[in-house]
Amino acid sequence: MATSEESGVARRFDMADAAVVLLDARTAVAGWTDDAEQLFGYRPAEVVGRAVADLLMPEDAARLPGLTRRCGPSGTWTGLLAVRHRDGHPVVTTVRVVSAVESADGPPRRVALVADMTGAAGWHMSRTVLERMAAHSPIGIAIVDADLRFVWSNAALEQFGGGPAHQRIGKRLADIQPGLDAEALEAVMRRVLETGEAVIGYEHIGSVASAPHRETAHAMSFTRLDDDQGNPIGAYYTVVDVSERFRARERLTLLDQAGKRIGRTLDVMRTAQELADVAVPGLADFVVVDLLESVLEGGEPAPGPLSVTDAVPLRRAGQQSVNEGVPEAVVDVGQVARYLVGAPPISCLTSGDSWIEERLDPAAKEWSNSGPGGRAATFRDLGLHTVMIVPIRARGTTLGITTFFRKRRKDPFDQDDLALAEEFVARAALCLDNARRYTRERDAALVLQRHLLPHRLPEQDAMEVAACYRPADELTGLGGDWFDVIPLSGARVALVVGDVVGHGIEAAAAMGRLRAAVQTLADLDLPPQEVLAHLDDLVDRAGHEDDPDTAPRADGVPTKGASCLYAVYDPVGGRCSMAAAGHGLPAVVGPDGTVDFPELPQGPELGVGGPPFESVELELAEGSVLALCTDGLLAAEGPARVRDAAADRERLRRVLERRAPGLDDRCQAVVEALVPARPPDDVVLLMARARRLPADRMVSWELPGDPAAVAEVRKRTSRQLCEWGLDELTFTTELVVSELVTNAIRHAAGPIRLRLIMSRTLVCEVWDASPTAPHLRHPKTTDEGGRGLFLISQFTQRWGTRYTQDGKIIWTEQSLAGPAV
Repeated sequence: MATSEESGVARRFDMADAAVVLLDARTAVAGWTDDAEQLFGYRPAEVVGRAVADLLMPEDAARLPGLTRRCGPSGTWTGLLAVRHRDGHPVVTTVRVVSAVESADGPPRRVALVADMTGAAGWHMSRTVLERMAAHSPIGIAIVDADLRFVWSNAALEQFGGGPAHQRIGKRLADIQPGLDAEALEAVMRRVLETGEAVIGYEHIGSVASAPHRETAHAMSFTRLDDDQGNPIGAYYTVVDVSERFRARERLTLLDQAGKRIGRTLDVMRTAQELADVAVPGLADFVVVDLLESVLEGGEPAPGPLSVTDAVPLRRAGQQSVNEGVPEAVVDVGQVARYLVGAPPISCLTSGDSWIEERLDPAAKEWSNSGPGGRAATFRDLGLHTVMIVPIRARGTTLGITTFFRKRRKDPFDQDDLALAEEFVARAALCLDNARRYTRERDAALVLQRHLLPHRLPEQDAMEVAACYRPADELTGLGGDWFDVIPLSGARVALVVGDVVGHGIEAAAAMGRLRAAVQTLADLDLPPQEVLAHLDDLVDRAGHEDDPDTAPRADGVPTKGASCLYAVYDPVGGRCSMAAAGHGLPAVVGPDGTVDFPELPQGPELGVGGPPFESVELELAEGSVLALCTDGLLAAEGPARVRDAAADRERLRRVLERRAPGLDDRCQAVVEALVPARPPDDVVLLMARARRLPADRMVSWELPGDPAAVAEVRKRTSRQLCEWGLDELTFTTELVVSELVTNAIRHAAGPIRLRLIMSRTLVCEVWDASPTAPHLRHPKTTDEGGRGLFLISQFTQRWGTRYTQDGKIIWTEQSLAGPAV
């Protein structure tokens, strides 16, 4: 039985146009005519004896054995075969194979009649065939004339609106579909008629009569129709519904935008606003994001859905609208949004499930329980007609809700929209939860920072001080570097900069321990090298206390290897002594702007062992600036161990030589010049301008070891306080001087020295050669003595002892305002 291909070809095969090829029993070429040579380009000598399969294109060569079997030794076959031309291009042919008449004893042969089908030669596409193809096509097709009036259209076009085909004849797009953007479509058709260039894949977004409230997408193609002379007579276009593909692309685009634009920062409010911004206008016309108060504060909400019995206050964290100014909002960003119990937003919070309403009741009031700053409104007032509410949940915790409304777009939300909203809200929820967690951790870090670093530099007269601190960990704002300015007795001041190995909160905690230890040691009035020695012992002891099998703790191992520079400046003589453990690069900027680097002995890092610490003493001219820094100031050029010390000094010299209006500005300018925006290490720079105590604000007297000298020193003290205008302090100061000098005469041998200093406080110092320190006693009422130091502690702000190379000094400080009443 013949196939449809065979029968169709057979009915239209014309022998007059056929080339003849003789085939033998092996299906090889036995004879080749001039027509065959003209059709395929081969000369007889090139093909006679070759198998027919060698002349066919690979696809048809593979079919040949089956065709031979179907034909049989005496049968016939008609069909299409692609023959390879001599120059390589395929020639599509119609082939009819019939048995040849041979002698009784000769081998069986066949004759192949071959006709060229390239360009459909031998085929006749009648008007009836073409109309049947177009009429039954599932693609909408229409033909318009040169005036863009309909000439013909198929039934498939009716699904896109405009009525049946016979009603379109003679009309234009605007006549049959008023809501369509006919002007834009006709502009495309005119361009096609003018240029002759087809437009393929033109995308039109709109609605059709079959779905007036749903946005649809159509792919359209336009082609010009010419007559036999090539003159344009009209155009035809095709329409394909690609709405599903369009919506899928929109969803992917929206999810891509959500991934790129949501969570770019770790700020909760900004992340919530980014969530609203992404959803408008791609998914909704108006979006609000409401978060629980605890989320905004960085707290930990209760896991799972919420349980509420009263109006729930949420905070409006973000909102966006297609209309400028977000006129639909009943509360502003940052205000409390109160929802009534039982309202859909609260139901979503309590259940953890999303909610969708395709058609809102226009007369229903908005669900909020409007308080101060809010306003009541119905959905009709706001112009909202469809809604989705999606709870914001991350890691099993409900953080808030996101509400989506449509206003301009008339199509209601459907389940596909809800699935899309849930997906990108879920992505945003993780970003919000990360921001919440960061807020909590950062708040804790900031509290720690406020307790670890000086709130403000203490007031003192010895030096004008400015400091700049820049941590490498931008997220927490904490690091292992620190600085301190510690007022000491005798109007002196201690300057400290230090660096703990590492960054972040653990290094900050370790730094806090060292800073507290330095402050405690400073109160003992020890020389710089002794302060570092005690600090080294502390770090070494802490390292041994830690269990080597456990992870390093913030209060132990991280302190080992820390560096510290400790300096003490005395404004009376302008002398400054300093010692360093580990890295230290102090610089002195003279009053004339020249920069010098003191030769400071570099001791070992804290806790690692090594030679004893040594100090150096230098004199600072009034107005000189002492610059102390940690190694992070120059870390942009690499770690300290690989940097060249001379190059470091030269870089620092060039920057310090630049002048600035004030010390704070100068300190900031140095850091800006040497430290990149994202420093590889924590940075501390402490700059202190030296002051000298005026000579008329300090007096000193050498006293003999005779009790009779006490009365004379009281008189001198009284006269001096009168000159300073401190008459109110005369009585208490005479008492303090009398007790201190009497104790020195009684318990020490050799000369005694009394010094009075008027600074921010009145300082009284008594030096003697004895190394024995007095102790405060609490005598009984029946005791005859032992009340001297007790009285001193009651009449002064503070008092203490510091040791010198040749004795000790007992000192006291009193407020210049006079004794407290």
